[in-house]
Amino acid sequence: MENIDWSEIGQATLDTLAMLGGSMVLTVLLGLPLGVILFLTGKGQMLENRLANGALSLLVNVLRSVPFVILLIVMIPLTVALVGTSLGVAGAIPPLVAGAAPFFARLVETALREVDKGVIEASFAMGAKRRQVVLGALLPEALPGLIAAATVTAIALVSYTAMAGVVGAGGLGDLAIRFGYQRFQTDVMIVTVVLMLVLVQVLQMIGDTVVRKVSHK
Repeated sequence: MENIDWSEIGQATLDTLAMLGGSMVLTVLLGLPLGVILFLTGKGQMLENRLANGALSLLVNVLRSVPFVILLIVMIPLTVALVGTSLGVAGAIPPLVAGAAPFFARLVETALREVDKGVIEASFAMGAKRRQVVLGALLPEALPGLIAAATVTAIALVSYTAMAGVVGAGGLGDLAIRFGYQRFQTDVMIVTVVLMLVLVQVLQMIGDTVVRKVSHK
């Protein structure tokens, strides 16, 4: 462990957490409504619209199909226009969101499909309007699935933040590339990998705990 600079490891961990937190918030804010719209405009749903659903599905599929490393590079001009830089934590967040939001949207759509149609029909039968059905019945019923989807997305974002190190985004991935790979410092590589594994385990445990609590209500 002679090559380990714990202060640098600590800063890289904070950078990774900052990237994860910032991108996750924006991913949920963008991906949740996108997933809801995908569901509502689908075949047999209350806002069925083949054109809108097809266009959104195409957009989501295109963004999901682009490898994240390629997305990082392709989005550099847009990232600079949005946040003024393509480096560091700020420069990593736009491509992280672009990569994760479509992924999360599909998981949201899947979670909503799991809701019993009888719940929606009962809400309409009681005189509820579409907005009330979505906010008061559909989303609450799908909450365990939505939390599970957020957990899966957060874990995927951890791996994305590591790949963001390729373009100098900072964080544990950047440390692993610059020191562990380029300078052959195996001890640095081991520490960064272990920290990322711990982070993934913590996220999974938190997600599972929240899902169990919500499911038992």
